[in-house]
Amino acid sequence: MTQWLNRLMRLAILILVLLSHAQSATKLLVTVVEQRSGQPVTDLKATEFTVLDDRAPRRVEACEFASAPIDVMLLLDTSLAGGNVQPVAGNLIGQLQPKEQMAIVSFHSSADLIQDFTSSQDLLRQALGSVKYGNAPRLLDALYAAIDSGFQNAAFRRVLLILTTGVEGASRTSEREVLRLARRNAVSIFPVYALGYERSLFETLARQTGGASFSLRDMKRGAKEPPGPRIFEVLRSHYTLTLAGNLSLGERIKVEVGRPGRWMVSTLPLD
Repeated sequence: MTQWLNRLMRLAILILVLLSHAQSATKLLVTVVEQRSGQPVTDLKATEFTVLDDRAPRRVEACEFASAPIDVMLLLDTSLAGGNVQPVAGNLIGQLQPKEQMAIVSFHSSADLIQDFTSSQDLLRQALGSVKYGNAPRLLDALYAAIDSGFQNAAFRRVLLILTTGVEGASRTSEREVLRLARRNAVSIFPVYALGYERSLFETLARQTGGASFSLRDMKRGAKEPPGPRIFEVLRSHYTLTLAGNLSLGERIKVEVGRPGRWMVSTLPLD
């Protein structure tokens, strides 16, 4: 009897150790885009990633690439200048695949839900046609409101796609508050902008949430096709990195790619 109890105790201890090791693994969602072409990079290996946590390297144990369905919230600029980017919105709606859903939130001095999540492109286009433009843009305020309450019923990766002229008004919410909430709610931010006044802000929002930023002006150079297909190819493409040990969800996580070239690399810690 005693021998059987000892075996049982050893087995229980082994299970606890294995569970402890399993729980210590940390996962990161990483998006990698080739800067010149704007195309997602799909063939990287675990050994080509370096992860720094406050400058301390963390070992990448595994790397998995996926091109997967997404749930998209389109944050549409409806300020006084917002009509300039409305034609792009229709092209973005047309990229939805059958299982995917999109919601549309208009932003100006406030944020308004004009179409909840749906797979119907007809409903999305009707909502787009009902938009009225006016007032000054408050992008960060709208971002916070959308992230805070907009993805409760999301089934796939949570993507917030911003379509903006590129101008930010006098938001009361800070960039840091938006980033913290996006990470807490596992939301990746993808700004698409016409003007480069807030380029640095857009790149920061994307880089620290596993997203990517797109300049419509840059995308038009030498390209005959509309931007929607290229943007959605990036939205659906990401790596999941598995790291050894616990990694805090702080602001000093940095991922680098050890391959010659110019890459835009962004990361989102996953709980």
